[in-house]
Amino acid sequence: MPRRARIDAPGALHHVICRGIERRKIFREDSDRDDFLKRLETILSGTQTPCYAWALMPNHIHLLLRTGNTPIARVMRQLLSGYAGRFNRLHRRAGHLFQNRYKSILCQEEPYLLELVRYIHLNPLRAKQVATLKQLDRYRYSGHSALMGHRPNEWQPIDSVLGLFGKSVSKARQEYRLFVEKGIALGRRPELTGGGLIRSLGGWSAVKSMRRLQDHVKSDERVLGDSDFVQSVLSAQDEQLEARYMLQSQGYDFRYALARVAQLTGLETGQILKPGKQPGRVYARSLICHWAIRSLGMTAVAVSKLIGISQSAVTRAAYRGEAIVAANSLELVERLNA
Repeated sequence: MPRRARIDAPGALHHVICRGIERRKIFREDSDRDDFLKRLETILSGTQTPCYAWALMPNHIHLLLRTGNTPIARVMRQLLSGYAGRFNRLHRRAGHLFQNRYKSILCQEEPYLLELVRYIHLNPLRAKQVATLKQLDRYRYSGHSALMGHRPNEWQPIDSVLGLFGKSVSKARQEYRLFVEKGIALGRRPELTGGGLIRSLGGWSAVKSMRRLQDHVKSDERVLGDSDFVQSVLSAQDEQLEARYMLQSQGYDFRYALARVAQLTGLETGQILKPGKQPGRVYARSLICHWAIRSLGMTAVAVSKLIGISQSAVTRAAYRGEAIVAANSLELVERLNA
């Protein structure tokens, strides 16, 4: 069964879980964790991606991110590839460090933002990385300590979370800690990390009830929210897919996109495909890569073969093209004047 596409959009809230390959350790010592956090700070600050909660576990990572101007997939690729390269060099190992595909769950903000903040920040306590909540308050490898005011991180939007507990910082911090403390008794909560149908319905009891009634609701493993939220997210994605199929059915293909870019840039198609890093060619290739992948549904591998550049270069070009299209209101299919 083919992997389904990730769901993302500006402003979307994501619970990201990334595990070591074969559940092996991805952090062997504190210097590894410190290096990961430096990379996280640099990338989140550079892409303006808010991180409301995080926890570094021995063999996996939890992040609660909101999409900014940069897709979460690009943020994670930069973060994981850079860290894995350094880890392998330092520890003299080769091969994949992380599982090939991290889990990214698009979350309904109400009521799940605070539930996920609590769930993620309690991970070190549940896993016995720390023995008590008091120790967790100052634990350096979880975002909880920043919310408690002991280890402030400029890249972590502390005020956004504490503001949900009260106007006064001291009072909000007390209420937040009480909220976290109450979560200890809840234990592990699989409904927050897996099982789209279970999450959508509100638990196994609701699933059984719906089965008895022979009722069906919309659900998806990639989404955490009630049925209406899941439906709205999937409908938006379906509209994007339908737009792709419409273009394909009307005969719009790579050759058309190439001709359209040539029209917009004044370059001949041969010049666009010719190797080189001249600004004009880079601009043109960015457009063709973006439209080929986003509008026509082509893979980066297929585009790389047609253009003659690497798959990673195609992916980077597509993101540049996305920004160019947005900034200049460009369209693949030129609209006729009324």
